[in-house]
Amino acid sequence: MFHLVTTDKDLDEVVTVARIIWTEHYTSIIGIEQVEYMLEKFNSKQVIAEQIADDNYQYYLVKNKGEIVGYIGVQLKASELFLSKIYIQSAERGLGLGKLSMAFIKKVAEENNLSKITLTVNKNNRDTIAAYYKFGFTNTGEVCADIGEGYVMDDLQMELQLSE
Repeated sequence: MFHLVTTDKDLDEVVTVARIIWTEHYTSIIGIEQVEYMLEKFNSKQVIAEQIADDNYQYYLVKNKGEIVGYIGVQLKASELFLSKIYIQSAERGLGLGKLSMAFIKKVAEENNLSKITLTVNKNNRDTIAAYYKFGFTNTGEVCADIGEGYVMDDLQMELQLSE
């Protein structure tokens, strides 16, 4: 169900599923121009490969019945796991894949002796924010980051404390 991204083909598959998910989900929230910009800046093959090689990231393809339906990107830090990306295609939502993905992410954090999971989420991504609250995350603040070309990421910061 969760396949660690290690090959060039895996990277291509992440980029392909990212384009599908980002276009369908974020266009109504941030517009197609910013979607295209963010796909190139944060979800390109080169960027993902560099994150894996240089910044202690792990990417996983999410599969359901053998088909790629999403992806996860996490960064292992000193005491926390930063959940950078968790995306499931809309046709696959409501099947429990988010819950299974979150359990998998917690397992990765625990296997690496990390005490919490942190993330940022767009303030207007209301359904996703509600899901994070349901998983036990708390809002720890807001952050507005300039990402270039006149775009910003206007996000909530959230975290989940893991039992020690």
